[in-house]
Amino acid sequence: MRRIITITATLLLTLLVSLPASATVYTWSRYDLSFETPEDGFVTYNSNTRFEIQWEDMVMTVQLYSQDRGNEKKMLTENLQRKALGYNMYDLHNGKIKVKGFKKTYSIDGTMPDGSRAIIADLVSKRQNLIVEITVNYLFGNRETVEDMIKSFAENKTQQPNHETKRQKIQSKEDADKQKPAPQPQQTTTKKEKLYDA
Repeated sequence: MRRIITITATLLLTLLVSLPASATVYTWSRYDLSFETPEDGFVTYNSNTRFEIQWEDMVMTVQLYSQDRGNEKKMLTENLQRKALGYNMYDLHNGKIKVKGFKKTYSIDGTMPDGSRAIIADLVSKRQNLIVEITVNYLFGNRETVEDMIKSFAENKTQQPNHETKRQKIQSKEDADKQKPAPQPQQTTTKKEKLYDA
């Protein structure tokens, strides 16, 4: 009986791992911004400073602001607190998300009145007088997907979202010929979308 359960669990895990993951890449060419979201989202709003997309279990809003002068940390953390309280969020915690390529990231997460989770993050641009504010309302099991979406934001000329860089070991041709080729994981498909740039 144990063996049947073990085989069934192994087959189930193999099936789950082999399912292809796909994503959509959005670019805001006016600001040299790009980011990646799960596929099959429905865009509900798209203007030159605001973008909204929703799925069955998640909603993301991206709002662009110009950066004011003054105490950046104090201003942005107070703004995040006010915004969270405006949504009636409770169990608030300062976030620890870091996004590569931005000067600083400030975030806050908590629980919405309906029991769903929310995170609000402000990304401070290094190159422009710009703050990218990301608000995501999601169900509890989607935390990893939400963090991946926020960490994918990139400000660059090539307009490719941030991805974890994997270091590959360089080996000689003889060593490579000795080893059997490993099965290749399925490639993720990405769909590219352009945002409104009036």
